[in-house]
Amino acid sequence: MSTLVDQAAAQMDKSIVATEQNFTGIRTGRANPALLNGIMVNYYGSPTPIKQLASVSVPEPRTLAITPFDRSQINAVEKAIRDSDLGVNPNRSGNVIRITLPELTQDRREQYAKMAKDEAEKGKVALRNIRRKAREDVEKQLKADSITEDDRDHLFKQLDDITKKHSDRIDALLESKQSEIMTV
Repeated sequence: MSTLVDQAAAQMDKSIVATEQNFTGIRTGRANPALLNGIMVNYYGSPTPIKQLASVSVPEPRTLAITPFDRSQINAVEKAIRDSDLGVNPNRSGNVIRITLPELTQDRREQYAKMAKDEAEKGKVALRNIRRKAREDVEKQLKADSITEDDRDHLFKQLDDITKKHSDRIDALLESKQSEIMTV
């Protein structure tokens, strides 16, 4: 019986990790290599993440330096960055592409904070879906006479408790990310 709750908790943990990863792609006032995670480069006809084609470093707080492993792909990497939704213009100096992130305006900070809130809500929806699926499985066990109604009620309470605990973790992550975004 509790294995069902343990499975739901494990899935919820994965959902929290995914939410954390989505938060890393949201820009703050500092440069972060994770900003490039969603950018795909056309590498010999197949879309490939920048992290697989180049090393990314942070030489200054608002600057990213991208050095492609294959020098012949520097134009493709530069084009992918330019065409992305980062809103930056890459500068090439030799074999290194530099991206200087502009200072965030208050409006832009608020937009990023809203994006973080949307990602947190997606994480919470995932948690609720996991809980709903687990509750359906418990109901199936009750109909199959595998468990009693008291067991069902106990499992429902456990599911609600772990869902609340995971939801609170997402709220804490959101609060942390929003304060990081709004810090000038």
